Amino acid sequence: MANGTSEKSGIACLLFLLLLGPIGLHRFYVGKIGSGILFLLTIGGLGIWWLIDLIILLTGSFKDANGNAVKLGK
Repeated sequence: MANGTSEKSGIACLLFLLLLGPIGLHRFYVGKIGSGILFLLTIGGLGIWWLIDLIILLTGSFKDANGNAVKLGK
C-alpha cells in the first residue's frame, strides 16, 4: 500500500503468533519465508524471538516482507 501499511491483517498475525508462534506461522503469513523457516527449526528461537515478535507486533513496528507495517487496528 502507498501509506506504508501492510494489507495483511494485524489481528490474524497476532492470532498466528499467539497460537502457533513457535512454528513461525505469523512470519510465513507476512511473507518472511526465510525467518519463518528459522523460527520453525529453532522453535521460535527457544521462545526468545517469539516474545520479541509479540512486543514488536503490539507496538505496531512489525513489518511484512515488503517493509510495510502490520497494524492491529485500521
